[in-house]
Amino acid sequence: MDSRTAATPSTPVCADAREPSRPRLADFSTDRRVLLLSGMGAVVGALGSVVAYALVRIIAVITHLAFYQRWSASPVEAAGHHLGYWVLAVPVSGALIIGLMARFGSEKIRGHGIPEALEAILLGRSRIEPRMAVLKPISAAVSIGTGGPFGAEGPIIMTGGAVGSIFAQQFHLSAAERKTLLVAGAAAGMSAIFATPVAAVLLAVELLLFEWKPRSFIPVAVAAIVASVLRVPLLGAGPVFPAPAHAVPSGEQLFFAAGVGVLAGFGSGLLTVLVYACEDLFHKLPLHWMWWPAIGAVFIGIGGIIEPRVLGMGYDTIHGLLRGEMAGAVLIGLMVAKALVWAIALGSGTSGGVLAPLLIMGGALGALVGERLPGHDTGFWALIGMAAMMGGTMRSPLTAMVFAVELTHDFNLLPALLIGSVAALGVTVLLMRRSILTEKLERRGHHVTREYSVDTFELARVGDVMEREVPCVPSTMTLAELSNLIDNGDSPVSRRQGTLIVEGERLAGIITRGDMVRALRRDPDGRMTVAEAGCIDLVVTYPDEPLHTALARMLGRNIGRLPVVERSAPTRVVGYLGRAAILSARMRLLEEEHRRERS
Repeated sequence: MDSRTAATPSTPVCADAREPSRPRLADFSTDRRVLLLSGMGAVVGALGSVVAYALVRIIAVITHLAFYQRWSASPVEAAGHHLGYWVLAVPVSGALIIGLMARFGSEKIRGHGIPEALEAILLGRSRIEPRMAVLKPISAAVSIGTGGPFGAEGPIIMTGGAVGSIFAQQFHLSAAERKTLLVAGAAAGMSAIFATPVAAVLLAVELLLFEWKPRSFIPVAVAAIVASVLRVPLLGAGPVFPAPAHAVPSGEQLFFAAGVGVLAGFGSGLLTVLVYACEDLFHKLPLHWMWWPAIGAVFIGIGGIIEPRVLGMGYDTIHGLLRGEMAGAVLIGLMVAKALVWAIALGSGTSGGVLAPLLIMGGALGALVGERLPGHDTGFWALIGMAAMMGGTMRSPLTAMVFAVELTHDFNLLPALLIGSVAALGVTVLLMRRSILTEKLERRGHHVTREYSVDTFELARVGDVMEREVPCVPSTMTLAELSNLIDNGDSPVSRRQGTLIVEGERLAGIITRGDMVRALRRDPDGRMTVAEAGCIDLVVTYPDEPLHTALARMLGRNIGRLPVVERSAPTRVVGYLGRAAILSARMRLLEEEHRRERS
């Protein structure tokens, strides 16, 4: 990189010779634009609640038509049908429609929606096509309404995100601000579906935002709260699954909650492997992927004949597990049948969510284990299993814990839910490199990391890493003399691409190897002075500046090094900041992570 800006010999030493003001550093970089984004988040939250309402009603209409041959938008479960073996044809017909929509509409409607939202955030600059806001909820409604063993949360997260993204694209916003509104729409959709605004915000933080900044957190929270308020007149007040309150768990029960979490963690890993094993099998079929959902739907129909409760979203089944209405072989059959049908259907590439199925399978596991544990009813352990299965599979333990509480309003179980979900997370992160959500992106060639930390460049100051042995030469030195000094190899000048030019103790310019090459073409004998060959229009930094600020200045000016000067005396050099010094800050972090020593 060239280390100068365009300059003429008459250019002053510094662009601003006045004493610059000290930077106003703060805990957060948020500015007043957060107010604008919060207002937009409120609008997106309202839109998300309307979309959620529409999705729920469309699913209900399709379910009534497909299983009961009547027109109604009231909530209904597919498990109560009387179609007999004809039920096999219902999910197949729905899957054929979804295959056609994916083939001729958008292939992105396939799957459970959250990986697509992640892909749009990380790779698509938070831009989602408008047709996704239409095709995704319709395909999900057809899938779930015709018996697909899915929940509505994945599609509504994708649809809400599409609404937020489309809204953001109508304004002059940055990609980061579009991401905020995309995630605000996703959180609004989840909040409206389940009446869980806090869990929706936590899901945004743990899974979607890839940052922790008030700039994004506040608008997302506003959207989730607005959606939860509008849910009351649209879909009714929460909790969605009211259950009898439980007493505060004892120490023994907390211990067993950890055991349930460990079992759920192994179950999470098994489910992830099963889903992608089914997907791999479908990829081996000598048929176009458009037909895969129909093949998977055959297994949905068979599962519906054996165990009708595997069909549809299964909210009544979740509520029954929380009330302790199932036991023994029923729990085993429900858990195994739901896992197989769901994994095959999801592996086939149809449209549907993962959250409700995880609650059913985790609840069945918890209730089954809870039959043999002391204290409380099986509903207590079912809720622990739900949170653990969700936390382990999605690797979002805080979301899972709060989600379970908001679904039931059973606040006494918070410690047990935390222990169960964290134990499940511990198992899955040690056993598996990817979650069920990020594995999809990995198969598309994209790496996702979900570990958040403060940027080292924000913490370090220029004075912490700058080189104090400054490579500098007097302004009267000739190019020939500088070349000999570089060839000598014993001075700081020979080890750096840039050399500072000084007049006494006063910074006068900078000369790089590129400057020397260009000057020697004009003056092969090297009689030109370094002041004549170098650059006097300097970009500088200060010892008290954050390293991130200096790095941004270097990238913005396309330069590779900066003189470090005193803030009160901009021509007095105190250090030199180059690439090696910047990388040393990163090396310090690596040492803190991996170097082990006894204090």
